Amino acid sequence: MDTNLAVESLRRSEAVIWPANAQTFDFAQQLDQNKDLVNFRDEFIIPTTAQLRSKTLQESLEITNSSARPSVYFCGNSLGLQPKAISEHLSAYLKTWGSIAVGGHFTRLEDSPLLPYQDMAAECARRSAEIVGAAPEEVVIMNTLTVNLHMMMAAFYKPTEKKHKIMCEWRPFPSDWYAIESQIEWHGRIPAESMLPVQPDKGTYYISTSRILSLIDQHADELALILLPGIQYYSGQLLDIPTITKHARSHNITIGWDLAHAAGNVELKLHDWGVDFACWCTYKYMNAGAGSIAGAFVHERHGSVVNQKGLRGWYGGDKSVRFLMDNKFVPTPGAQGFQVSNPSAVDLTCLTASLSVFEKTNMFELRSRSLLLTAYAEFLLNQITDRSSREQEPPFNVITPSNPMERGAQLSVLIREDLMDGVSKALENAGIICDKRKPGCIRVAPVPLYNTFGDVWRFMETLETALHPSSTKSKRDDSAVRLGE
Repeated sequence: MDTNLAVESLRRSEAVIWPANAQTFDFAQQLDQNKDLVNFRDEFIIPTTAQLRSKTLQESLEITNSSARPSVYFCGNSLGLQPKAISEHLSAYLKTWGSIAVGGHFTRLEDSPLLPYQDMAAECARRSAEIVGAAPEEVVIMNTLTVNLHMMMAAFYKPTEKKHKIMCEWRPFPSDWYAIESQIEWHGRIPAESMLPVQPDKGTYYISTSRILSLIDQHADELALILLPGIQYYSGQLLDIPTITKHARSHNITIGWDLAHAAGNVELKLHDWGVDFACWCTYKYMNAGAGSIAGAFVHERHGSVVNQKGLRGWYGGDKSVRFLMDNKFVPTPGAQGFQVSNPSAVDLTCLTASLSVFEKTNMFELRSRSLLLTAYAEFLLNQITDRSSREQEPPFNVITPSNPMERGAQLSVLIREDLMDGVSKALENAGIICDKRKPGCIRVAPVPLYNTFGDVWRFMETLETALHPSSTKSKRDDSAVRLGE
């Protein structure tokens, strides 16, 4: 199979023609050995199936031998796996703190991978800029995702009696809804009157671009802000960010994006697309650890004007005068003027380690691998559906768009309610970790940095066996032996 041609087809939103042996484990292994498909699995710690059942740290450490079977981790859309570089970077931080204490703010030890503490956030911003398609001065690393959404809305949401509505999606992640709702209340308005949720197309989970553009046209005179997800967390749909942004700006409406599920997952060009602001976390596809420090983008056209009107803090002040302590605020130019607090050096250390992996590749290469991984997962899911066609009701429904350019790494699978418990138990027993979201949705996210086509095959084999425990045709013979079962 020519994987380069397959990826080109996917980038044109065309289907891949899979060979006759595509359902076999041997084929999955062939894809994993293909040198054209960049893979950084060795840069990450993959939990073993035995470790997933550990009850103590000591027990977990004792079973980290090379013969242990690795788990299938499809939960990078919730928490990315740990890069091996994290250990080295955290060790350097602890040694720096232990040896030169406060001097770590200003001094770099020659053999350390870390900059002085006060320079780390700007360096992480510089290294993150390529991932989101921005200039370094348009990116700031600070706070956490919801805090940054509040910071951005504090600066950009300026409701008037006529223009006071915020367009959002119908089913955002709850924290986004709470943030928008509370910002409206903070301005003395009623959320039910000032929130404009975008509903999906009738009978689907799909939010069409045409529906969004039409709503913008209808409510242009009332909209003070548009805040939408780059990728909808539940369905996995990738919205048409450039088209929607261009349309909003043609009406002179400020538009921001929550990129929690998009940053490190899909190719972004925030500067070129003219996005006003965007926010993202770094613990999902960017693998910086649970609850790690977040990022934000502010387009350069806003310069240093907006951050003088927003909330201020010491670390938003320009580094050249930061330690004069004269209470005369001089904002750092660009997005970094939005900082308010001294950022956690521990968080920045973990992010620095994760970014060191991203620097070994680029988002075009990662997206190319991701397109094929997700297409292979979709193909195998469709085969299961075809073999289940005699049933009155299909066992599951994939609600993520079939167009490869309208999704990221995630496929959201709605499992029939009477099958959900059995499927969940089977996946757990097989050491397969997926994210489950009510009602009845399993979010399968093969992350291109560390997941394999063999992982996809193992997941699908386990899923089909769980759905048809007594009638599934045996395909596990020598494949099962090679998998170490």
